[in-house]
Amino acid sequence: MYALIALGYTLVYGVLQLINFAHSEVFMSGAFGSYLVVNAVTHDGAHPAWYGVIGILVLGLGSGAAVGAAVAYGLERVAYRPLRRRGAPKLAFLISAIGASFFLSQLAGKLFNRLNNNDFPTYFNVNHHVVAVAGVTVSLVQAIIIVSALVMMLFLDTMVNRTKLGSSIRAVAEDAPTAALMGIDIDKTIARTFIIGGALAGAAGFLFGTAYFFSNTMGFIPGVKAFAAAVLGGIGNIRGAMLGGMLLGLIEVLLPTFPWWHATGLIGIQWTDVVAFLILVLILVLRPTGLLGEKLGRAA
Repeated sequence: MYALIALGYTLVYGVLQLINFAHSEVFMSGAFGSYLVVNAVTHDGAHPAWYGVIGILVLGLGSGAAVGAAVAYGLERVAYRPLRRRGAPKLAFLISAIGASFFLSQLAGKLFNRLNNNDFPTYFNVNHHVVAVAGVTVSLVQAIIIVSALVMMLFLDTMVNRTKLGSSIRAVAEDAPTAALMGIDIDKTIARTFIIGGALAGAAGFLFGTAYFFSNTMGFIPGVKAFAAAVLGGIGNIRGAMLGGMLLGLIEVLLPTFPWWHATGLIGIQWTDVVAFLILVLILVLRPTGLLGEKLGRAA
């Protein structure tokens, strides 16, 4: 999920050279939107048969992605495009992003306060739905999250590197004025980049809400960590965002058990965030461009 959110940061940075700090609220919007849609269709959290699980998954991911894409597109049109057309400085984009983030978070809290800090109905995380992989027990919701995230990341990587739209995104990221001279519509390409990143974040919001909880402030911590993951892998690099998200998630999970031959881990779970960001700082000191560099896509 960190990787899915980080992809939105890295896509926008690749084409605009700015950080969309309102992206965490796109993630939050996808969680709320998918909950409202899925709950309206299913009415409760009754444990469905396997075909019901697939239907709920498709509906939840689709609605979360649609809401996330719509919110991201709205952000691009309202918070960024007017500034870009006026040639505003980068600081103005940053202030606009932070303002949009607060606005969306508080709006969700005002409209859906009754849903604050709630769990999704238990569609997937049923105790008896587990599988064992190499001696490790994996719940159904965990398997769904892993498979869904990998499929979406593979789809994005293929789209960016092997389609006409992907070529346009990479061309704008490389040299926007030259891309415009070659006939690429800059505004449409940037808007589509926001839509793609928003769709991934919205789908991640549904997965996060299903596994944990959702609230109007749910995007802050995952958003900060996803941004750190994007920087870790190489901000502006799609595969770097994927790698950074997975590494940061693994660090968080494995640190409380370190050293692994010790009966009880020497590092308490309360130190997980501190150590994870310390590792990030050390890597950036040694390699400021991140693990894979800053280029968007393979052919950029």
